[in-house]
Amino acid sequence: MSGTSAPSLRIVIVDDHTVVRAGLRALLESEPGFTVVGETGDGTDAVQQVERLGPDVVLMDLRLSDTGAAGSVIDGIEATRRILDTPTPPRVVILTSHGHQADVLRAVEAGARGYVLKAGPPEELFRAVRAAAAGGMALAPEAAAQFVGDPTTPGPLLSEREIEVVRLLAHGHSNRTIAGTLYLAEATVKTHLVRIYRKLGTANRAGTVTEAARLGLIELS
Repeated sequence: MSGTSAPSLRIVIVDDHTVVRAGLRALLESEPGFTVVGETGDGTDAVQQVERLGPDVVLMDLRLSDTGAAGSVIDGIEATRRILDTPTPPRVVILTSHGHQADVLRAVEAGARGYVLKAGPPEELFRAVRAAAAGGMALAPEAAAQFVGDPTTPGPLLSEREIEVVRLLAHGHSNRTIAGTLYLAEATVKTHLVRIYRKLGTANRAGTVTEAARLGLIELS
């Protein structure tokens, strides 16, 4: 008597480029054991599809152009957080063109179980999907190289709040303006700056912005 084959892993693809989604669907469905049950180009719809379809894994692009009701951008990190807050959350694998240290850290902190570059080989993507579905962690070599040790303890990078402070610094905002924007006390902003200077080894605002950009923690427009 022949054995029963394992059920296919159910996957939802989230990417705001239609051609990329079509290519990913074709690639994944050519691999035994994978079934694409949904796809979308924005984070809000991704959360709704997860709740409706109950996938095992979500492939999530970092850079999404979807905007929420208040006009704020819902990127792949925020969409990941919302998906993982659903009643029966799937595993999330980030699939992106970028391997910046800050992006990898943000993805791991948000709860993603994988981080794969679009330029990588298909086998890398397949391994990441299977590892995530099994409860493991799968980082592309380029992403894993951002960490000296365990990816869950990535070292002296800035916290998400500290990165928000540096982004506002980069736009020339004062401590008072930063405090108002982030709904913080001005003294709290000063405390964040002290910690940021210490972590980055900088001594002033301009040097901090320059170093943060060099490390890929922020992008200067």
